[in-house]
Amino acid sequence: MEKRVLGKTGLEVVCVGFGGIPIQRVDQEKVTEIVDEMSRIGINFIDTARGYTVSEGFLGHALKGRRDQFILATKSMAKTFDEMTSEVERSLTNLQTDYIDLYQLHLVKDMDDYKQVMSDTGAYKALVEAKEAGKIGHIGITAHSVDLMMDIIDDMPFETIQFPYNLVERQAEELFEKAHKRDIGVICMKPIAGGAIENGGLSIKFILQNKNVSLVIPGMEQTDEVYQNSLIATGNYVFTEKEKIEADKIVEELHGNFCRRCGYCAPCEVGINIPAMFIAEGYYSRYNMVGYATAYYAKQPVKASACIECGKCLKRCPYNLPIIDKMKDVSKVFGE
Repeated sequence: MEKRVLGKTGLEVVCVGFGGIPIQRVDQEKVTEIVDEMSRIGINFIDTARGYTVSEGFLGHALKGRRDQFILATKSMAKTFDEMTSEVERSLTNLQTDYIDLYQLHLVKDMDDYKQVMSDTGAYKALVEAKEAGKIGHIGITAHSVDLMMDIIDDMPFETIQFPYNLVERQAEELFEKAHKRDIGVICMKPIAGGAIENGGLSIKFILQNKNVSLVIPGMEQTDEVYQNSLIATGNYVFTEKEKIEADKIVEELHGNFCRRCGYCAPCEVGINIPAMFIAEGYYSRYNMVGYATAYYAKQPVKASACIECGKCLKRCPYNLPIIDKMKDVSKVFGE
């Protein structure tokens, strides 16, 4: 399998890594089998998060006795120094390790978020202290807003960025170029667009065509997925004519019916976080993560059913999504 260097971290990673979201819907035995398969094949990068409920704990148990075989990354949505300090300790305990290779600020949404985490009482300071204490090796950031990342990419102190990228979501390609020039590692999440792309292998192959990308982290919950995804990491990512046709078809079918979480639809007149509604519905319907999706949706202060159909979001959406109709679908899924 092809290996790439994760930017200025210097970490050499197999270009297809492991995304830890889906293992929330399996059990410890299955997660151990997945880690067994990764160990056998040689996949060496694992990404999880404090927000993925049981994911850190399952992985910590499965990694006992072979922690040194893997580059381990996790992340937290904590915004303050005290919260992040606590989160790092929780991650170390859950993962049953005294060292995490990469700790990321998880889902920094906008400039207000960024200013908070970078303040004197913010989460970044806690990660710097954890690094100085030898508890973490490197510090990264994850986001969905390309505008935010383009605003901060030239001056931000992070060694890695994690951002959505797939056949449909290509808005970050200029961002990746800038990151590469600064020797910032690029980790691609959402490689199959939250389950919307049925041919996941084709999308992963497309992602790896981009030499500004360090690695892609598809979520995996079965050992055969680990094996099949490893077969893509060959170093040869040129599409056949058949694959080109299929890729074009996927893009055409999803272009007008897929939320890229760009946030241009905001602000909603009644305060609905529109992208969050679609994220929740995707976890529920495509990932079949009913419990996680329901809890995520319940945390949203304004639900889809509050939509007054004013249509202002329709005019703002650069992809002409039928947001009002999709909001009705969300409301139906969650029984409102």
